[in-house]
Amino acid sequence: MSRLLRRDAAPPVPTRELTVRSADGARIHVEVHGKDGAPAVVLAHGWTCSTRFWDAQIRDLAADHRVVVYDQRGHGGSPAVAPGGCSTDALADDLEAVLAATLEPGEKAVIGGHSMGGMTIMAAARRAGLREHAAAVLLCSTGSSRLPHESTVVPMRAGSVRTRMTRGILLASAPLGPVTPITRRVLKYATMGAGSAPERVETCARIVHACPRKARAAWGRVLADLDLDAGVRELRVPTAVIAGTADRLTPIGHARSIAAALPDGLGLTELTGQGHMTPVEAPEAVTAKLRELVAAYLPAGTDAGTDANANVGTNANANAGTNAGTKTDSSAGTGTAEKEEVA
Repeated sequence: MSRLLRRDAAPPVPTRELTVRSADGARIHVEVHGKDGAPAVVLAHGWTCSTRFWDAQIRDLAADHRVVVYDQRGHGGSPAVAPGGCSTDALADDLEAVLAATLEPGEKAVIGGHSMGGMTIMAAARRAGLREHAAAVLLCSTGSSRLPHESTVVPMRAGSVRTRMTRGILLASAPLGPVTPITRRVLKYATMGAGSAPERVETCARIVHACPRKARAAWGRVLADLDLDAGVRELRVPTAVIAGTADRLTPIGHARSIAAALPDGLGLTELTGQGHMTPVEAPEAVTAKLRELVAAYLPAGTDAGTDANANVGTNANANAGTNAGTKTDSSAGTGTAEKEEVA
């Protein structure tokens, strides 16, 4: 069985762990994987997830990249914040703080975001910190507005009733309870493609169920009223979009609209049959796209066996079962991490 699929695979061990203080004093847990001086990739996870969502990308990239991942506030190792501390401005503040703490002044990185992580990048589009550090961006399975109106998680005809029911799901604070066969089936239906491997469904279920319910509800309220269309139009760095055609949370129409509105768009890669959790469902395709962006837009980037300039921005309808352009780091998951706090 592939290391990407093993349930018992230990999480990659970072070379450094930091606690970064955001603009309002919120503490953000950050991990750095790989070697100093290697091309930098910064990854922001989505709603109800954590740094563990990027384990497949870390394992493949850390051998020849420096990979920075962090927990959105209230998720994973980042503590909950006071009421009112969840907003799109807070997402942008946290990303700026992470970039400042992990990159040298003026240092460029490829910045990727999945779902709410992509919304984080849109929210930061006008920020000086993003413009200073972003060489290129990958928006993965995300949307910029009208999420309750366009989601198809509730299996009924579009309209006001479905929109209200979807908002109710986003705002729900009931405990999810333990991972069971029933909850796995529900999560797979709502967030993943029908052909998703059981091990990948299990991975997503354990990550989502670990999210504190208060954080889930607080951020769900932000998503229910999201409007970052202006941020898409202000994202003036080379930006690629990747999404699954079977995504119910942020259906493929969101990705198509974003790709069309980007000032410096590199095109949309549609992953046929994949759902919302593409970094876990289709890790090879997502990692390959990150490598393409590094090779094309970072001066120190190296070609990972594909012609990045030819491939970036193509609508490949990529097959998640391929492993094009990726490398496996056999040492990932070993060693010890330094821990520090950055004001």
